[in-house]
Amino acid sequence: MNFFDFTIPQQGETFSTLLNHPKVKIVRIVSSDELGEKEYVQEEDEWVLLLEGEAKLLLNRKEVTLKKGDSLFIPALIPHQVLSAQMGTLWIALHIYI
Repeated sequence: MNFFDFTIPQQGETFSTLLNHPKVKIVRIVSSDELGEKEYVQEEDEWVLLLEGEAKLLLNRKEVTLKKGDSLFIPALIPHQVLSAQMGTLWIALHIYI
């Protein structure tokens, strides 16, 4: 699998699991510029790295803007939502299970 071989969705985001291990899951996320209002509250910690594009998130009721090269740690059980993204925004997410 080539990390950069993907199709940009017309709406929402696509999630592709690259590695699924008992303690770690690595996911490629590709975002469109038309996102729904989905809030995530996950049981595991998550670290995201924005590889291309720009996105605005709502993290625990605070807005955070990520640009190419920025990363963010999202602790378990913290509500978060992607408010907006440039078409084709590319992320890598690392989910850490304890």
